[in-house]
Amino acid sequence: MTSIAMHGAAPRPRSADGRYAPTRRPSTASPKSRFRITARGRVVLALVVLTPIVAAAIAMSSSPASASSASESGASESGGQSIAVDFTYVTVDAGESLWSVAERIAPAADPREVITEIQLLNGLDDSAVAAGQSLAIPARYTH
Repeated sequence: MTSIAMHGAAPRPRSADGRYAPTRRPSTASPKSRFRITARGRVVLALVVLTPIVAAAIAMSSSPASASSASESGASESGGQSIAVDFTYVTVDAGESLWSVAERIAPAADPREVITEIQLLNGLDDSAVAAGQSLAIPARYTH
């Protein structure tokens, strides 16, 4: 067996099983630095976190639930003032529309005015009603 010696290069170390151990190169990367946040970064981070929370709070406070609670207690808003209204409930029959309910409860009155009062009292956006739905009706229209 012959061996060749080379000068100038250091021999690579071998592991216990005879294989060459991997060589490690010197690290050129800078040492790990701590993450630091500036004052402006703190403000931006606070805005990013707080914006959805504030938006949700505003959405919850302006929900239509507060408007419907006033209508169920018998109060109708007119010109910014609350006026107490006595009312009873009527159940919508199958195939009935808001127009037919208005004609049934107040045959002598203009159905458009009765529909408007029913919509305001019940907080309805349109004239769609479903069979079995319970509607608050101003007491003056009941027999």
